[in-house]
Amino acid sequence: MPTLLAPITPAVTRPEGVRVRPFPRVVGADVPVPLRDGGHVPYANLDYAASAPCLEAVHEAVTRALPYYSSVHRGAGYASQVTTGAYEEARETVRSFLGAWRRSAVVFTRNTTDSMNLLAHAVPAGTSVVVFETEHHASLLPWKRAVRLPAPATPAEAISAADRALRESPTGSRLLVVTAASNVTGELWPLGELARVAHRNGARIAVDAAQLVPHRPLDMTALDLDYVAFSGHKLYAPFGAGVLAGRADWLRAAEPYLRGGGASASVGATTRWAASAEQRHEAGSPNVLGAIALAAACETLSPAWADVAAREEALVERLRSGLAALPHVRELTLWGDRAPRVGIVSFIVDGWNARDVALTLSEEHGIGVRDGKFCAHPFVRHLLGGERTAVRASVGLGTSEEHIDRLLTALAELAAR
Repeated sequence: MPTLLAPITPAVTRPEGVRVRPFPRVVGADVPVPLRDGGHVPYANLDYAASAPCLEAVHEAVTRALPYYSSVHRGAGYASQVTTGAYEEARETVRSFLGAWRRSAVVFTRNTTDSMNLLAHAVPAGTSVVVFETEHHASLLPWKRAVRLPAPATPAEAISAADRALRESPTGSRLLVVTAASNVTGELWPLGELARVAHRNGARIAVDAAQLVPHRPLDMTALDLDYVAFSGHKLYAPFGAGVLAGRADWLRAAEPYLRGGGASASVGATTRWAASAEQRHEAGSPNVLGAIALAAACETLSPAWADVAAREEALVERLRSGLAALPHVRELTLWGDRAPRVGIVSFIVDGWNARDVALTLSEEHGIGVRDGKFCAHPFVRHLLGGERTAVRASVGLGTSEEHIDRLLTALAELAAR
C-alpha cells in the first residue's frame, strides 16, 4: 500500500562529505502582506505560539493522502484499507515521537484543550488535582476538584509546593497537572523532578506539552510522565488534530468521552463499550487527515532537533538582547533572565496599550505578534500586577534574523514616539 506519511527527506552532502538533512521548511514563509501606506512586505510571522504554519512535508503528506481519503476501521474497500493503515501508522509515529510506553494509549483529539478535558472526564471520581495558576486555561479549567497553587518564585519552589500540596491531598487518586513550557514566558518547567514528586506521593502527572514539542524533543519514558497532551496546530500541522497519550487504565475504565459509532462494541437493550482506550474515546469518523498531518510533522522534526534547537536559541538570544537594550520595553519572566526557555518572549512597552502595539506592528511593519493575556489570565495578572495586557513574540522554523531585527527596529520607533 502507498505510504501516506512524511517522505524520507533526501540527504544532501556537504563538501567535507558529511551527509545532512535539509532544514524543515514551512509553507508561506515569504508571503507578502499589505501595509497601511499601500506598500507590501514579506510577512514576519512572530506568532508561532498561537498557531504554527504548515510544514512543507505536512502539506505533501496530506496531498498524497487525499486521493485515498476514506472512512477508517469500517470499510473493506482499498481506499478504506489504505486510510485505516495510515491512521493507525500515525498513532504509532506519535507514540515514538513522544517516547511513550508500548502499552500506553494514544488518543487522537482536536487539540490540547480537548485532550485535557478528556483526561478530566476520565479521572476516577474524587480525584484530587493539583495545578499551578501559571497554566494555560486548557490545563487550568477542566478539573472538577482542583487545588490551585500560586505562581512559584523558583523551580525549586514549584517542586516543594507540589510536594506539599500532594501530601496534604485527601486519600485516593491524585493528579499533578503542569506545563512543559510556559505559553507566556517560554520558561521550561522541571518535569523530571515534578514527576518524581508526584509518584513519591502516589499521584500521577499530566503535562501540557503544547509549547514544548514544536521546539524540543520530549521523552515520556525517560521523564516518567503519566500523560502528555499537545496540539497539531502548534506543531506545524494545522489540520485540527491533537493527542492525549499516557496510561490506559483510567481511560479504559471511563465512560466514553463521546457516545456513538466506533466507541460501541455492541448495541442492543444495553450497550457494551469498546475495550481499548483509543476506540472508546474516538467515537464517530475521526480526523484522518489531521492525524496524518500531525504524524508527518513528527517524522519531519524528529531527525532535525539539534539544528532546530541551535537555530532557535540564536534567534531568541538576538531577540531578548535587543529587547533588553530598549529602555521602554520590559520582558515578562517568572524565574529570571537566565531561566532556560523555548522561543516565546512576552513584553510590555511603556506608554503603549498592547493591542495598539500589535496593530501598529502589523499595519506599519508587516509583523504578526499576539497581544492579550494569552489564555493564561491568572498568570499574566501575577506578572503584571493587574489587568494590563502584554505582547508576545514567538519564533519558529520560518523565523529569520531579519524578522527579529525588523521587530526590534519597530519597537524602538514606537518607544520613541
